[in-house]
Amino acid sequence: MGGLILRLAVFALLALFILLPLAQTFVLSFMSTLPREGMVEGQWSLINYRNILAEPALRESILNSLIYVLLNVALCIGAGLPAAYALSRYRFAGDRHFLFLLLAFRVTPPVVLSLPIFILFANLGLVNSPVGIALVHCLFNLPIAIWILESFISAVPREFDETAFLDGHSLPSFILRLLVPAIAPGIGVAAFFCFLFSWVEVVFARILTVTAGKPITMAINALFGFQTDIGLVMAMTVVSLIPGLGMIWFVRNHIARGFAMRA
Repeated sequence: MGGLILRLAVFALLALFILLPLAQTFVLSFMSTLPREGMVEGQWSLINYRNILAEPALRESILNSLIYVLLNVALCIGAGLPAAYALSRYRFAGDRHFLFLLLAFRVTPPVVLSLPIFILFANLGLVNSPVGIALVHCLFNLPIAIWILESFISAVPREFDETAFLDGHSLPSFILRLLVPAIAPGIGVAAFFCFLFSWVEVVFARILTVTAGKPITMAINALFGFQTDIGLVMAMTVVSLIPGLGMIWFVRNHIARGFAMRA
């Protein structure tokens, strides 16, 4: 009994440690933290969220983030699925080394490649564009997508492929109609990590958005100044959490099944 109480106490303290900053952020987002006409500091109000809707730069930053993150996820899954299938089903010299090389590239610090990527994207006209951020995020997230999808495809018996081909399916038809539903949990896990890594990344988001196309992370950073409106910062932070929570809700079943399958 004593051990159970101790575990519950530790769990409660851990939950408090994690949730207290989030609760404080949520509360402050509904408070006026700067002097305003007809409103005292600390007064509860929707003024911060109204200011987000009224400020074009903040609205555009939210839209920019959604565009490049969703585009990044689509590119990573679209390119990673056939690559993962090839690595899982076909053997060639150095195939395992190639897979580990992809992971080694993923752990390369982004700042190391920031200058050549900026020069390349500037020449291609992709600076200050959500598309440019999506492409460079895909460069770093694609190895993760391939690694995750390859492990799930390898868990599917080869007889599954052979039976489909005997039934007259072409390779694209097999992948789209049969393989994708079979490894849907793996696709959910890969999409979740690609979304997460892209949403919180700030290095390339800062470098590739000099004058326009700034994502929500850069918009929040720009709110800090000599007189920072903490309430507005917290409101933008709450808004930035909504797409992530939506993504978790959308793929929650796939994530749970995916981790259970790999366990």
